[in-house]
Amino acid sequence: MKVLKFHGLKDEDYLQLSFEGAFDPQAPLERELEPFLQAFETCAGEWMPDVVKGRRQRKYSRSSFWKALEEQREDNSTGLGLYRTRWPPLDIALSLWFPPLPPELGVFISVKPLSFFAEDERCRQFVEMVRLWASRYPVTHASAHGVDDKVLSGSPYFGRDEKTARRDGFDKIYEVRWLNVFGPKLVETVGRERMLSTPAHRVEALPNGSVLVVLWPTPADFASDTAREVQARAHVHLRPELDYHTVLRSLRERSAALAPVEPHFHPDMAPLLSRVVDLTASHQRSRKITELNAWRPPEPEEWLPAHAALPSDVEDVERACAHYRSLAEHLVALLHTDVPSVFEASPASLTDIDFYFWREDFPSTRLRANIDAHAVPAIGAYLGEVLVRHLGGRWIPRQKLEESQVLVGERAWLPFARAWHSMRSRQSLLDSSLSWLFLVASRLRSPE
Repeated sequence: MKVLKFHGLKDEDYLQLSFEGAFDPQAPLERELEPFLQAFETCAGEWMPDVVKGRRQRKYSRSSFWKALEEQREDNSTGLGLYRTRWPPLDIALSLWFPPLPPELGVFISVKPLSFFAEDERCRQFVEMVRLWASRYPVTHASAHGVDDKVLSGSPYFGRDEKTARRDGFDKIYEVRWLNVFGPKLVETVGRERMLSTPAHRVEALPNGSVLVVLWPTPADFASDTAREVQARAHVHLRPELDYHTVLRSLRERSAALAPVEPHFHPDMAPLLSRVVDLTASHQRSRKITELNAWRPPEPEEWLPAHAALPSDVEDVERACAHYRSLAEHLVALLHTDVPSVFEASPASLTDIDFYFWREDFPSTRLRANIDAHAVPAIGAYLGEVLVRHLGGRWIPRQKLEESQVLVGERAWLPFARAWHSMRSRQSLLDSSLSWLFLVASRLRSPE
């Protein structure tokens, strides 16, 4: 069974439910979780998992569910994962904590894309599932919302340091989301009458003292102005000390930050920039597209006019050229698994290499000494070899690698200098990309 990948693909917004409820650790576990599973299986519908994973994957069933919990059991905890083999992608992490720790049932559900929850009935069933869970397993606070907007809200710290946030948790109404379950303590803090009069699509008192609040019918339209006005009114209602216009302005700014932006990249750099955007977190993607729409690659400075090219100062030119080929092979050895096209030494492989280094944030995640001593020579030699093979270039070897040139038309290019510049930072991987230098060299190889 091959489950759909949830993470690692092009990132996109998704619905995320966070639910942590108490349960009776003295009761037989199967009996205690029966209401949980019954509500889950009844309400999940089209996003119901078909794979359960403990120490290994199995087709979902009640028996495989219990088997996974049993094989993952430790002294005071157990857990499992639930997934799908068909669209929509799903990632559920379920955990149980036992005494001497506070007994807790934790469920984190992620379903993508968020647009999957644009249908009223599908959302109504989701809300019903959470209502049944919250009625049976008391929570301090549970919520469901689009994860991109959730990140922009400052969750889970909301301006606090990590230690304070972990200690205090959701101890006051920091944010009101599409679906909310406020536990008895939060209800008491706000005031039950005020909580129950929240201006929202659905407000319901639960038997254990919690209150369910659903702001509008579907979470997918959270960024609309109507939804933002509802969200602001509900938040200020529950936190009267807040200013409505200030809260609404902040929500509108979040909507603007997430609004789709059409790419208009520099045409020569679009193949690389499109991949950069695809790898950018979805809550940052619009901002990244705007940034890259305005960006233009700086003209390469790593060249000399042909008449000013430094003459070779090595004793054996062919031996030096063989050394460059050997250095280029070092890059092939380094990247062949992650960048298969590196074997081709083609213009397209330069784009793949640029993207690989950007994806890995290579300049910041590897030791600087190793980059300069090993990576830069290999990258520069590889770039030089592509110039030689595809543009009819000729190496002009120098004893100092950084002075070595490839003569193409009326310019002598400095590939090792370009490699050094590209490896200064993640931004420099774009500003001094290998592929851009090649494109410029290709354009300029005929005498002007």
